[in-house]
Amino acid sequence: MAEIDVLAARSAATGPEGAPSVSVVVPIYDEEQSVDELYVRTVGALEGEGRSFELIFVDDGSSDGTFARLERLHDADPRVRVVRFKRNFGQHPAMHAGLARARGEILVTMDGDLQNAPEDIGKLVAAVEAGADVASGRRASRHDSWGRTLPSKLINGMLRRFTRVDISDFGCAFNAYRRDAVEPMLGAIGKQKFTKALILSGGASVVEVDIKHAARHGRSRYSPLRLTRLALHVLAGFWPQPIQWIGVALGLVCTGLAFALGVYGIWWWIDRGNVPGPLLGGVAVLFVLGIQGFILALVGEYLGKIQRDVEGRPLYTIDREL
Repeated sequence: MAEIDVLAARSAATGPEGAPSVSVVVPIYDEEQSVDELYVRTVGALEGEGRSFELIFVDDGSSDGTFARLERLHDADPRVRVVRFKRNFGQHPAMHAGLARARGEILVTMDGDLQNAPEDIGKLVAAVEAGADVASGRRASRHDSWGRTLPSKLINGMLRRFTRVDISDFGCAFNAYRRDAVEPMLGAIGKQKFTKALILSGGASVVEVDIKHAARHGRSRYSPLRLTRLALHVLAGFWPQPIQWIGVALGLVCTGLAFALGVYGIWWWIDRGNVPGPLLGGVAVLFVLGIQGFILALVGEYLGKIQRDVEGRPLYTIDREL
């Protein structure tokens, strides 16, 4: 804590003049144990670059002592701003709350669990200053289980296909953006997951920057069910007219399957004099039902998006803002 006090005293004595050049937005949820280290390392990295900056922490309804620590940091350091949600609304609404309040010309987003190394902020900012609209963090050496990396590769492939942007790591939240690339998309950020993919789909230029990635302490909040819902969100949000495409695919697959089963059934009847109809029919029915279930899930995602838009519910409600 002594190190925090020294940094805070230094910043309180000088204070930022006008808008900072860099805004760092950090959605955070139940990270009481990492907040102080995150602050110290982030401030140290930015002060080492000699940049004016602000830190915007968005507390996504934490149930531990996270907000109390953030409140103390804000009281000691005028560059620390804090937004506290009334409940947990999710990472992407929290990202919107931070980006909407950021004043810098370059906006940096990062997770609050220290899997992202704050020391890499300078590399991302330098890439934007060199001319790119977006500096996309790329986890060169990722420390996650195969249960996280395999679905991530699938979702990355889907986003590359639908956005037509050839980057390798859409899921990395550690990125830097030019302000004028973010502002046109603020109305959709939060409603639409994958902020980076959304901004890039608008035509922003991008360069990938290799960043460090540390192993997460504790369990990941992305369960297999949540990752499946995330994949459905990608389809509903970035793939135009997926129902038509899936309908065509369903028709082709079912027709092909029926033809193959028919040929096999005739062969079996000729060769053995007995057609295994019930078994093959059951397999076909289960296959079709599985695809229909996927389509219904996708339709449900669409209906959920329509309901949220029609009702006009806010992305989040704010308890306190410091």
